[in-house]
Amino acid sequence: MPDPSTIKRARNDEREGKSPSTQAGEFVREEFHHIRAGKHGARSARQAIAIGLSKARRAGVKLPPPSAGRASSKVRRQAAQDHERGHSGNGQVSGRRSHAVLGALKREGHAAASARAISRQTHAAARRRTSSERSTAAHKAVLTKGRAGLSAMGPKAARTRMASPAKKDRQKVSTH
Repeated sequence: MPDPSTIKRARNDEREGKSPSTQAGEFVREEFHHIRAGKHGARSARQAIAIGLSKARRAGVKLPPPSAGRASSKVRRQAAQDHERGHSGNGQVSGRRSHAVLGALKREGHAAASARAISRQTHAAARRRTSSERSTAAHKAVLTKGRAGLSAMGPKAARTRMASPAKKDRQKVSTH
C-alpha cells in the first residue's frame, strides 16, 4: 500500500494538470525510497519502476497500459488489470500473496536504487526514444513551462553542457 503522502502528492499533480506519467512518478520515487531504506529490494531499477507504476495504477492514476509494440502481452495484461482495479473501487488484497511478494523482494539486493543503476536505466530508456518522440516532448515542455520556466532552463542547459565530461575531453584535445 502506498504512503498517504505519496497519494496526496499524486493527487496534487493531477489537480495541477500534470500528466498521468508525472503523477505515477511519485509512486516510483516512493519505491526507490523503500529500497534505499531497506524495506525491500529489487532485481533492477526497471523492476522498481514497474512496481511503482503498478501501485500508481492501483491507486487510481489514469495511466493506461502500454501499447502493443511497447511491452509483452503478459505485462500489458497485468497493467490493464492494475488499471481496472484502480478504477473499480475493489480494494481487496490477498494478505497471503502480499506477504509472499514482500518476502521475495526482501531477498533481492538494494543496488537497484543506486544513483548508477537509475542513471543506466534512464540512459537506456532515452536511447530507445526516436528523434520525433524527443522533439514532441520538447514542444510539449515549451507549452507547459511557460515563459518563466523556459528562461530558467537556458542557464541550466548551459551549466549541464559545461559539466559534461565529454565536453571537457573535447576542450583538452582542441587546446593542444
